[in-house]
Amino acid sequence: MEMIDDPDMKEIVDEFCSEALTLFDQLEECLNDFEDDPSDRSRLELFGQLIDRIMGTAQSLGATEIATFCELGKIIGYKSSQTNDAPLLNVVAAILFDAVDLLRKMIKNVQNRDQASLQSLNTQAFVKRLKWLSDKFKDIDRASCAAEVSGGIVGGDAQDNMSQNSIDDLMASLGM
Repeated sequence: MEMIDDPDMKEIVDEFCSEALTLFDQLEECLNDFEDDPSDRSRLELFGQLIDRIMGTAQSLGATEIATFCELGKIIGYKSSQTNDAPLLNVVAAILFDAVDLLRKMIKNVQNRDQASLQSLNTQAFVKRLKWLSDKFKDIDRASCAAEVSGGIVGGDAQDNMSQNSIDDLMASLGM
């Protein structure tokens, strides 16, 4: 049994859900600020930092799918902050808004202990969009994007930059 499903961990899981919901508001604020001033790509960097907080706790609690979506959001946030491609950045903002919405639904289902609804969320279409978007950033190296999956670093050690193969490994963990 994962910690997230353990009745003895209810208080910790509830605290995680509450904190995540607060962070989702901050994530949306980052994206709104970015849309107001697309030249301020530091907002995408901050998005990556905030979603990383949710990712770490989700991993600790065994909420693997939530952690993986957060990790992909972190990577996209960080890597997109390194590009000047305005049309692509518009797409990034839209997809990251959708990511926050999907993660919010996932967290609310965890909070309500509604496994059936959590499993019924259609995440595969969204995974395809993330895959398409991640392909756009395959040439951007970013040391702070080292991927961690199930206790280890994907594609090498912690010093490695996030490679396209590592992103592909994350996508595979989501069923792509």
